[in-house]
Amino acid sequence: MTNILGLPHFLSIGAILFSVGIFCVTTRKNAVMLLMGIELILNSANINFVAFSRFSPVDSPIMMTGQVATVFVMVLAACEAAIALAIVLNIYKQFSNINVEDIDMLRD
Repeated sequence: MTNILGLPHFLSIGAILFSVGIFCVTTRKNAVMLLMGIELILNSANINFVAFSRFSPVDSPIMMTGQVATVFVMVLAACEAAIALAIVLNIYKQFSNINVEDIDMLRD
């Protein structure tokens, strides 16, 4: 069975996800949308890690490295989301707003 999808396909999807994530982070003012943009960026990195791992030679030492890096990034993303959502909830509790441009004081 031939493999229809090659490395350039995965890299293209990763680049598109990364671009959408960067666009979301740079243009959105809502804190939740910023977190979603960061998640897209991390997922694009995961796609690239797995693609390079999949298309590396069989006896290459980077065969499992991409998958291990992906698991590490997923754990990092879960921790980041939990902490950031807790911060966003506390900001909303204090200011009744999660617009990042309106909130300029961290201590009050």
